[in-house]
Amino acid sequence: MSPIEFRVYQEGDLDGVIALCHQEGWNSYADDRDRARKVFAAPGVVAVVATTSSHIIGFAYFQTDRAIQAHLSLLVVKQAYRRLGVAKGIISYAFPLLGAARVDLITDTAEAFYRTLLHKEESGFRLYPLSAPTSDR
Repeated sequence: MSPIEFRVYQEGDLDGVIALCHQEGWNSYADDRDRARKVFAAPGVVAVVATTSSHIIGFAYFQTDRAIQAHLSLLVVKQAYRRLGVAKGIISYAFPLLGAARVDLITDTAEAFYRTLLHKEESGFRLYPLSAPTSDR
């Protein structure tokens, strides 16, 4: 297996990232390339990829105020590379780039993974506009 490398996301990574989102059924990213491109390059966003042999095997993007608070908005690892330290590597690589003291996140599928990291668990909510389509919920 080729070594895993971590680096800052570049626009040329978009197809690989969209493929990972598609794998997870995350249609709000996979179905609209222009929207995904804007999100991953927006002000205050830090986006990171994990690669092996120039293939994208993992991706995360964070929103940060670069002082105190950051939010992990998306973290995905290709199925074949899970449980190999890729997600932890992405988070470790990204943390110094964030300039923040902490990262908050919401998950409904990876509680066990996040509990392996230094953390404080709290309840949270994801709010939507009253007219949001149910497919994005």
